Amino acid sequence: MSAGQPLSAAILTSLRLRAILVLIGFTATVAQIVLMRELMVVFYGNEISLGVMLASWLLWTAIGSSLLGRFGARTLKPARLMAALQTLLALLFPATILAVRASRSVVHALPGELLGPWPIFLTCLLTLSCFCAVSGWVFVAGSRFHVHESGSSTSVAVNSVYLLEAAGSALGGILASLILLRSLNSLQIAFLVSALNFMAAATLSLRRRTHRIVAVSALVVAWVLVGLPEGGRLETASLARLWPGFRLLDTRNSVYGNLAVLEAGGVRSLFENGLLMFNAPDPATAEESVHFALLEHPVPRSLLLIGGGAGGSLLQALQHPSLERVDYVELDPTVLELAQQYFPEQWAAARADARVHVHHADGRLFLKTTDQAFDVIIVNLPAPQTAQLNRFYTSDFFREAAEKLADGGVFSFQLHAAEEYLSPDLSAFLRCVVKSLQEAFPVVRTIPGDTVHFFAAKREGVLAADPNELLSRLRSRHLRTSYVREYYIPFRMMPDRVADLAQKIQPRPDTPVNRDLAPIAYYFDVALWSTQFNREYQSIFESIAQMRFGRLVALAAALLLGLAAIFRCWPRTAARVRASAGFCIALAGLTMISLEVLLLLGFQAIYGYVYHELAILIALFMTGMALGSWWRLRSTARSARALTPRAGLIRLAGLQVLAAVAPVLLYLFFSSLAGIRSSGMLMFVSQIVFPAMALLAGVLGGYEFALATEVFFADAQVPQAGIGMLYGIDLLGACLGTLLLSAFLLPLFGFLKAALFIAVVNLVPALLAVGVGRSKLEPQV
Repeated sequence: MSAGQPLSAAILTSLRLRAILVLIGFTATVAQIVLMRELMVVFYGNEISLGVMLASWLLWTAIGSSLLGRFGARTLKPARLMAALQTLLALLFPATILAVRASRSVVHALPGELLGPWPIFLTCLLTLSCFCAVSGWVFVAGSRFHVHESGSSTSVAVNSVYLLEAAGSALGGILASLILLRSLNSLQIAFLVSALNFMAAATLSLRRRTHRIVAVSALVVAWVLVGLPEGGRLETASLARLWPGFRLLDTRNSVYGNLAVLEAGGVRSLFENGLLMFNAPDPATAEESVHFALLEHPVPRSLLLIGGGAGGSLLQALQHPSLERVDYVELDPTVLELAQQYFPEQWAAARADARVHVHHADGRLFLKTTDQAFDVIIVNLPAPQTAQLNRFYTSDFFREAAEKLADGGVFSFQLHAAEEYLSPDLSAFLRCVVKSLQEAFPVVRTIPGDTVHFFAAKREGVLAADPNELLSRLRSRHLRTSYVREYYIPFRMMPDRVADLAQKIQPRPDTPVNRDLAPIAYYFDVALWSTQFNREYQSIFESIAQMRFGRLVALAAALLLGLAAIFRCWPRTAARVRASAGFCIALAGLTMISLEVLLLLGFQAIYGYVYHELAILIALFMTGMALGSWWRLRSTARSARALTPRAGLIRLAGLQVLAAVAPVLLYLFFSSLAGIRSSGMLMFVSQIVFPAMALLAGVLGGYEFALATEVFFADAQVPQAGIGMLYGIDLLGACLGTLLLSAFLLPLFGFLKAALFIAVVNLVPALLAVGVGRSKLEPQV
């Protein structure tokens, strides 16, 4: 601010600067949410593919920050550069959505066909490259813009931009999750966000009259594309490319994912995030999903059906005359809205039955909180392909189900298998499920086939092993079935087939138990997924499964210690200080993304998939990062003495120790919640304790980044090119953490060992920071 500049003009300049930097974070987060959902529709949405998507995002953002950020370092007009980059972001956001939707046709994938890891990896890298690289570049340009506008030092500028971007990310996460996704489709959201960026670019680069015209024009175009039918038509036309050979009847975005109703050959199908939920009419699947379980009970009066009822299963269940009450739990209400409109024969009649009570909730959360006891509980969900689905196949969930079964009750679910041959991988997966089931139920039986039906009871004498008993009940109830009939039941329950399956899936001493905090069944399902492509993928997963945790920790520690030793051998100059600070930042990026994922998975395992709560936790984490950065900036501004690099490194070491302890404390906290039965205490923990933990974790990450930035730029001779390098290191650490945690540590070793691994790798940079901080620095030549 010049001496003659009016105070009001200075305030407006400051507000403009902050608004533009907040918009950077807002745009990146909204785009990430939208594009991740789009990629989920294109690809198989398990945690490995999610990890690849997020890692690709972080990798390209790091490249944009560290490499592209070098361009324009000497520009005398950083505002013009910011305007150009925001214009690019505005153009690239909708273009990237269209590129993602076109990618499936490029690899010639059929609707519902699963793709292997390599097509997912390459497609993510290509489609996300431009937008993410520019997004990373904008952070660096924004920092230089801040220096130019405010006259602050480089470290203050970087931390200020980090703070404002985190605040924008928190705002974007809340608005996208709770408002935008409920009201607009993906392209409409993109056009709206693009209009905001066009307006910001106009205020930076054009004269007053012209930028007003451009800003108003951008708003008009955005609202036309958002509000008029053309916006919806463009969305439908681009989505139709995902479904060649099908007629796209409808597509809707809910807060839980993308839903599409397709039709071909007189059969309608409902897909969620690219995966088939059900076909209709499909009486064979509908009959099998409920009748076996209900026939196992002599007089079922109450039924809890979790998922899958809209495709005909619920209507089939209502044929049992003794049923007095049926509770049907469906997480996404949009599924039932589409079922009412496009599957009336399967859903409308069932919904009109007075015995049916529909609950829009997470199935596990409903089971945990209900006071009812049920004669039959049927889980009609897909296999544990994701961490979300895996929660319905853990010993913890099976115990919750056992507690809510009435005396003589039956618990049942089904998994796809093979009629004649069970591969070693499939057998290991089914053994894991059986052993987990036996942790809660002393009596477990199965019916073989392409779909294996599992039945469990709390005592002997409940389950009917004789097919004639089921036939007698079938006749007495006068069920109108086409497939589950007199000839079919004896065939499925042939004694030699039942015994052969029981022998193959009998748990062994080394068979692991699938638990909430050790989701091994999800890993087995991912291994099965890998076998559908080629032996290379399968051999990779087999090698990973044989790796021992102790060896992994020793290998990681050795690599990090070797890297630390190289840093220690550098001359005792400011360069060694910067290397140590960068090392801490990389591990901080890995740790913060890990803490966020662990916190979200822990909440989900205990309370179920409460979408609003998860969105709030993510927003609070980002808010904490903004607060942590603000805290450090405020401390620096109030301090009479500048922080020396040596003192800064000692403080960084202390923060790394805190980062090492944090995941272990999280595990102990989650373990302690298992014994809580008070609904009031559980509510207090969910509404107060979890949000506070998300906020504190973010504060730790934000404060450490700000402190490391201050140490890194303590030497005034460090060029501004270091801005992008430091931010890129942080993102690369987060990229590595995403892949390690989602694809390897959590599914294979569980929560505790993942927490211990993170703790160990954080101690190495702490030791390095202490060593460098205590050594006397030599003047740099």
